[in-house]
Amino acid sequence: MSEERETITLYDEEGNATEFEVIGVVNVEDNDYAILLPLDGEDEETAYIFRIDVEEDGEEVLTVVEDDEEFEKVKQAWEALSDEDFEDENWEDEE
Repeated sequence: MSEERETITLYDEEGNATEFEVIGVVNVEDNDYAILLPLDGEDEETAYIFRIDVEEDGEEVLTVVEDDEEFEKVKQAWEALSDEDFEDENWEDEE
């Protein structure tokens, strides 16, 4: 049974589209952050962190995290969450 991935397409200043897989959302200090992994194949090992902000009309927008301290807090929270998920996995010995 295949698991369907949640994806999102973001556009840069020149209008170039990049498709990302949403690998998770983490909450840090009452803010939600999306952890996105590009699907273009060029940079499969690098995840990106975006803060999920809500505009006055209620629409959610992704904001680049530019503050180094904020970025590190989110990165550490995501790594801790990922480590917990990894430890909870049931692994089968394939030998």
